[in-house]
Amino acid sequence: MAERMLKFTTVARATPAKRAADERNGDFHEIYADFIDAKATEQASRCSQCGVPFCQTHCPLHNNIPDWLRMTAEGRLEEAYQLSQATNSMPEVCGRICPQDRLCEGNCVIEQSGHGTVTIGSVERYLTDKAWEMGWVKPLTAKADRGQSVGIIGAGPAGLAAAEKLREEGYAVTVYDRHDRAGGLLIYGIPGFKLEKDVVERRTQRLADGGVVFKLGFEVGRDATLEDLRDKHDAVLIAVGVYAARDLVAPGAGSQGVVPALDYLIASNKKTLGDDVPAYDSGVLNADGKDVVVVGGGDTAMDCVRTAIRQGATSVTCLYRRDKANMPGSLREVSNAEEEGVTFEWLAAPRAVMGEAAGVTGVRAIRMRLGAPDASGRQSPEEIDGGDFDRPAQLVVKALGFEPENLPQLWSAPDLKTTRWGTVKADVRHQMTNLDGVFAAGDIVRGASLVVWAIKDGRDAADAMHRYLMTKTSAISIAAE
Repeated sequence: MAERMLKFTTVARATPAKRAADERNGDFHEIYADFIDAKATEQASRCSQCGVPFCQTHCPLHNNIPDWLRMTAEGRLEEAYQLSQATNSMPEVCGRICPQDRLCEGNCVIEQSGHGTVTIGSVERYLTDKAWEMGWVKPLTAKADRGQSVGIIGAGPAGLAAAEKLREEGYAVTVYDRHDRAGGLLIYGIPGFKLEKDVVERRTQRLADGGVVFKLGFEVGRDATLEDLRDKHDAVLIAVGVYAARDLVAPGAGSQGVVPALDYLIASNKKTLGDDVPAYDSGVLNADGKDVVVVGGGDTAMDCVRTAIRQGATSVTCLYRRDKANMPGSLREVSNAEEEGVTFEWLAAPRAVMGEAAGVTGVRAIRMRLGAPDASGRQSPEEIDGGDFDRPAQLVVKALGFEPENLPQLWSAPDLKTTRWGTVKADVRHQMTNLDGVFAAGDIVRGASLVVWAIKDGRDAADAMHRYLMTKTSAISIAAE
């Protein structure tokens, strides 16, 4: 191992080739190339194989990163892939969209020593893409039929991760989703330049081929109540995510031309998938030829500004009320957006949306400064007197985060307990709600978060549901004796 690894002092950090901004701005294809075999092996060899793998401990899934890096460096690629997928239902997705700079790579020991982090995400993506190419990704096979069924509400990352594990255990699994494609935000919320849709579709197809049943275009509350699904299945998982947009509180925020980020991104993704999207064709959810202002500083805001560039916007401005260092989104995405021509107004917040009867004409914003730290040490933004400025805009996108929908009301399930934030209450250890046999996982429990956390929660929920159903089967057997 020694001669293969610890090459961080002689091998410089390198990422896969990235297409030039003027080339990528005209399409929605991914901007990074895959590693070639030799480059993946070389970059994996930079791992220091440290005694305490901070990369692994800071990964929500606790992926065994040092070992599959070592296997990659040694050319044992199939073994490396098998190890990477043992703890992760979608390693190629995480390799593309995880904010590694805040998780595994940001806590890499050699990064802290100034040598530049191991490019963990790129190697992870390479391994799984290679596995699909070489046929190492095996079909989903189920154990003997247990005679029990599970209903999963939501075909996003949490629901898909749970469906895979439960089907492997021999349960009949049905996934319900309101959209016409499985994948949730992986399909409709994340643009193709970060995650091309065939990457997601081959995963959902693998589940379908393995016996997972997808009921798409199915909306709980319209097509069935939660109680209906409880009657139909032995256990139910709520994994719907959080879709309600936080509103922009400013005069004129209800004007024509002010749109929620998710509506905007869904329209764009549907269009690139070849769907008929009237709101896009009419220009309501299309940035072509417009000055665009996006309000927000998270990854969704970055998706919106970079989508607007590709749609042919005249100008794209991002308003964020804190500075760049305090931005919640990935700095890698900020850098990509800057390269593509997005203007960032740091320490700036909207005061009013200006408009006429025909629609929005601009945004009046105010310069901010960071005040004294609060008890948590976080500085609150404060307005600067006389710091008003205007930006032209015919399209304003609200990317201020997401909140849960009112599930008890929408689903005719008044007994389902939620927190004061609207998230579903679930036992920390067992992930069961207050309703027997009803579990919850992902953003609908923890609030808007990362895809990698949703995958972890879905896998943990599957384990909890398996234990519950095994106990239920044992109780029935005992009663029958």
